[in-house]
Amino acid sequence: MRSTFLAGALVCLAPSLPGEARAQARDAASVSAESVSPDGSVSPVVSVSPVEGALPVDADPRPVAVEPGSLEGPASSPGPEVRGTVVRGKSPPPPDSPERRDPTGAITLIDASERAGEARDTAEMLAGSVGLAVQDTGGYGQSKSLVVRGAAANGVLVFLDGIPLNGAGGMADLSQVPAALVERFEVLRGGAGARYGSGGLGGAVNIVTRAPSSRARASGEVTYGSWNTALGHVAVTGPLLDGHALVLLHAGRSDGDFAYELDELPAVDNPVTAEARARNDAKGGGVLLRYRRRLPGGSRLDVLSELALEDRAIPGTVQNPQSSGRQDLDRLALGMRWSGALGGAGTQASARGFFRRDGLEVTGDLLAAGGPQRHSVGGVELEGRTPLGGAHVLTLTVAASSEQVTDARDSQSASWWRTSVMAMDEWRLFNGVLDVVPSLRLERMGPYWLFSPKLGAMVSLGGGLGLRANAGQSHRAPSFLELYIRQGTLLPNPGLKPERALYADAALVWSSDETERWRVTAGGFAALYENLIAYELYPPMMARPYNFDAARVWGAELEAEARPFSWLLASGGYTWLRTQNRLGDPRFFNQPLPYRPRHKWVGRVRAGPDWLNVRTEVLYQASQFINRTGTRGLPSRTFWSAGASSTFLRGPDVTLSVEVKNLLDARAYDFTGFPLPGRAVYATLAVALDRDSPSVTEEPNASHRPSP
Repeated sequence: MRSTFLAGALVCLAPSLPGEARAQARDAASVSAESVSPDGSVSPVVSVSPVEGALPVDADPRPVAVEPGSLEGPASSPGPEVRGTVVRGKSPPPPDSPERRDPTGAITLIDASERAGEARDTAEMLAGSVGLAVQDTGGYGQSKSLVVRGAAANGVLVFLDGIPLNGAGGMADLSQVPAALVERFEVLRGGAGARYGSGGLGGAVNIVTRAPSSRARASGEVTYGSWNTALGHVAVTGPLLDGHALVLLHAGRSDGDFAYELDELPAVDNPVTAEARARNDAKGGGVLLRYRRRLPGGSRLDVLSELALEDRAIPGTVQNPQSSGRQDLDRLALGMRWSGALGGAGTQASARGFFRRDGLEVTGDLLAAGGPQRHSVGGVELEGRTPLGGAHVLTLTVAASSEQVTDARDSQSASWWRTSVMAMDEWRLFNGVLDVVPSLRLERMGPYWLFSPKLGAMVSLGGGLGLRANAGQSHRAPSFLELYIRQGTLLPNPGLKPERALYADAALVWSSDETERWRVTAGGFAALYENLIAYELYPPMMARPYNFDAARVWGAELEAEARPFSWLLASGGYTWLRTQNRLGDPRFFNQPLPYRPRHKWVGRVRAGPDWLNVRTEVLYQASQFINRTGTRGLPSRTFWSAGASSTFLRGPDVTLSVEVKNLLDARAYDFTGFPLPGRAVYATLAVALDRDSPSVTEEPNASHRPSP
């Protein structure tokens, strides 16, 4: 293990754009995407160019502090390429870009095109980010969720193009979002209540889907590998009805029956037996539709529709394995947004609406089996942003939504309304040296009133060095399942109180120049969680959620990235996390919270031109406890992956990729005690065909990120 970890230190390097990804980046020159929006409403922006109708470059005279995950400015005044640090740009980023929504936040942008050909799912793409840990239960299609800065998975908001994915249980399952849909991830670490509402104790993640292009393009990809795993998608984009449209179909399946060795009596010197992972199969598919059209007066309309279906086995736990249970899941998501300028004073406005319905049905010989459960949520949001002088900008948001859960198993139903008002003030002081950004949200969620203030600040220290800091309060209202719906042996508790987080963070960031060939970020964070919700034994055979006292979390994050040459990219990240349970019960007091590894390190490298490039990644995660008494745990793990891609044909572009995951065949386990996949090999063939569309003119101010 030690030699593996030291070997990993030699490869703390990051990916570069392969040929197909660069072609996609060129297509996206004038394409919109979505950003996380408060209350989960759709918030489309331009992924690599400003929103149509955005402020002119000279309309906002303030220098802009660009945070991790930011986008480029207009082509008429190109800003620096942003790669996750504080940079003083020449032009303002799009109004709905992550750094505009939270100018001082700890934001990371993950470009999915840089992972092309790596045969990775959504959770694997996020696993390498600092401050994040993935809770996984098996291979393809099995449940996967996120822990961010020590906050539980139900305290992390996840959005799909601004539409909230957190279900009735308060947790988002990343396995239901295939990697084929993803253009990039926008990750906010730290309390997100002021900007994104209830549930953002540890942060928020927006999964931005692929966007339509003004150029006609057809592409497809198929992957096949270990355990009869097959994935594929087909996408067509181009001009349609005076706008641009995208249609993407995807499907996948896996048996997941990998081999592993079982020692039934570890304390006794007995031979191990060879076993095959059972009930780890899954299959699914869906469609993504996106449409964008420019309206008279320079405003824009964005429309999104997404349908996903999935069927997977339920393995149970090692102590209580299942032999027949299955889950059928489905999701329908719809979103629409209008955005544009109002008046001549630089005021920007948007009106947006969304609807999402999730379905869940459990079949087989299980206590939870029965009729389907439906979770529906829909809402609207109005937002305005106006400059009040050369160094002051005010943003106001009003939102309302309705949420309902219906459970046919017990003929139970529950619903409530959610309304909120948010205000954010941005002050630029001392000629742009200091930014002060106070914000607050007042929210009514069912029977609960929630107040989430935040104060952020950013200081430019010169020489590419900057300092950012934040402090505030966030909440998570109890979920419908915790309050009202019985789930097998899990009972509801309508007397629960909202969880609360008091948090603070600070970081130093440095970049070598505007091109950011070198950058480093080092920071720390702390949080106090109060009224945390946990399930306790409810005699004789039930469990019920209760608020317990408090927990403390603190830690440090370190990121570094180097792009010295166009053909070589390198990055590394380290997270140190400490947690303490402050429940007065002596069995739990001062014990670490379960499922929070203390150390995590990741390093990546990608080198070579389009016609042949190689890549590798090493991820180390320390051991972690899986119960609150600190008596049971999972061992540390080191996963090493490697691969190569070659775009060996142009017009159409044809790319062949090979990926070996878990190269050392490390044996790890999920939090239920089942083994995780060992070494796996995948081959991917991607084809893309472009057709110029002379009748369609690229939109003004369109630009794209320069290729490395």
